[in-house]
Amino acid sequence: MSAPLRRVVLDILKPLKGLSIIEVSREIASLPGVQGVNVTVREIDVETVTLSMTIEGDNIDFDRVSEKLEELGCIIHSIDQVVAGSKIVEEPELED
Repeated sequence: MSAPLRRVVLDILKPLKGLSIIEVSREIASLPGVQGVNVTVREIDVETVTLSMTIEGDNIDFDRVSEKLEELGCIIHSIDQVVAGSKIVEEPELED
């Protein structure tokens, strides 16, 4: 059995028209294994909204998250961070 996913940070494109980010975040938060979702608007274009979505949980099913986002009309542009294992490891802040 593989290690559980604890955090996934996604760059997402969502159509400007359609569901709000509140509705999208609630849909993702309702999936099994997801304990919390944070959605931040990064950019608004004529037809799309670029979102940063952080998903945390005890065993995130990425395939299910991906399927649900597609059902909601969203496209995953990139996977920006993944944390897996028995605990979340925070990145240390490095001094310049």
